[in-house]
Amino acid sequence: MKEGQLAWVLEACARAMRPLVRLALAFGVKHPHLEGLLRELLLDEARRAWLKKGTEPNISQLSVTTGLNRKAVTAKVREAEDPLPHTEMSAAAKTLTLWMQMFADDPVHRSLPIMAESPAPSFEVLARQASRGNVHHRTILDELVRLNMAVEHDGRAELNATGFIPANDLEGMLAFRGDNARDHLLAGVANTLGEGSPLLERSVFAAGIPLEDCERIHQLARQRWSTLHRELTQEMTRTFASAQKTASGRIRVGIYTYYEDGAADGSEPPAAVPSKRSGKKP
Repeated sequence: MKEGQLAWVLEACARAMRPLVRLALAFGVKHPHLEGLLRELLLDEARRAWLKKGTEPNISQLSVTTGLNRKAVTAKVREAEDPLPHTEMSAAAKTLTLWMQMFADDPVHRSLPIMAESPAPSFEVLARQASRGNVHHRTILDELVRLNMAVEHDGRAELNATGFIPANDLEGMLAFRGDNARDHLLAGVANTLGEGSPLLERSVFAAGIPLEDCERIHQLARQRWSTLHRELTQEMTRTFASAQKTASGRIRVGIYTYYEDGAADGSEPPAAVPSKRSGKKP
């Protein structure tokens, strides 16, 4: 390990983990919970690393790789179960995305008959297409109504959302927060480690500018994202519809904006020099 490399890696991890610690504390998570979680992740990722080399690791190898003692390695921390849903598997999200695409192409599709009574589009056909027939359309509609993303009346379903953001569903919201942050960080980690072709990982930032201008730029990003979102949705919908059921690839493309008062923590704001940052160029 190069001199200073350990400190660099730890500081990078600290910057990435600080928002997660803030989230954890807000919900009453304590040190033992996080310690147990970190131990599980260390073991899981260590095993993955060994398996990528073609070896099923033994206890000693996992202990050396993680720095955990043999007792900690052999201890069963928890059942191998993920309590949060996987957002890329959400039939409701897929259906809403396809519905929003239909609406963007023709506003008349904001309202759809629930049952397929003619060759015209219906929510039943939409849900069957989005879920590949794996989830009943009634189940999907009930979920969208529960999340206030659709309204049902007189045998019709009406679109009531601009995106799948389950704001009134804490479980769903945390699932999306976790998945979005995970894939954003995975792109950066893959680029840092040189794993495969470089992935898109870029940002532009500035400091020392008025907060009202931060909000103005935030709104500009939202507007531009709307156009790109529609193009990406069209391409993903087309690809999903033509893909074999055995296709296993997944992709997530996102955008984010964050701003705050940089002087709130007592530090002096730096010079207002816009900067760009990327991992490896795409």
